[in-house]
Amino acid sequence: MADKEFTYQDVAEHNTKKDLFVVIHDKVYDTTKFIDEHPGGEEVLLDVGGQDATEAFEDVGHSDEARETLEKYYVGTVKRKPGDPAPKVTASAVSPPADTSGAGLGTALYAFVFVGGLVAYFGYQYLQSQETKA
Repeated sequence: MADKEFTYQDVAEHNTKKDLFVVIHDKVYDTTKFIDEHPGGEEVLLDVGGQDATEAFEDVGHSDEARETLEKYYVGTVKRKPGDPAPKVTASAVSPPADTSGAGLGTALYAFVFVGGLVAYFGYQYLQSQETKA
């Protein structure tokens, strides 16, 4: 069975509580039957109804179970035309490089404390041995 293709204009026409489509990662989902069950409330879905909801969906950090539930409502894909909104890039796809400049500070601090402890211990032992000789 071939996927049904929708244009953004087609999807935009489905933006009411009784007829609600959303686009997530260029897949179209008919969430009409799910609107009353949505844990975040119906308002969340109505705000993105008839639109590309990819960014909103990913920002929330939905569980694997939520992603599986979403697949039940899959109805097709989006056929992009000139002038359609560009797909939103998720934060996870383009994350900034990690700042590792201070990563070694914790290890260096522990090493410094350890070496300082050794110096103090052996210094104390040396002073005690000198005191016993005198």
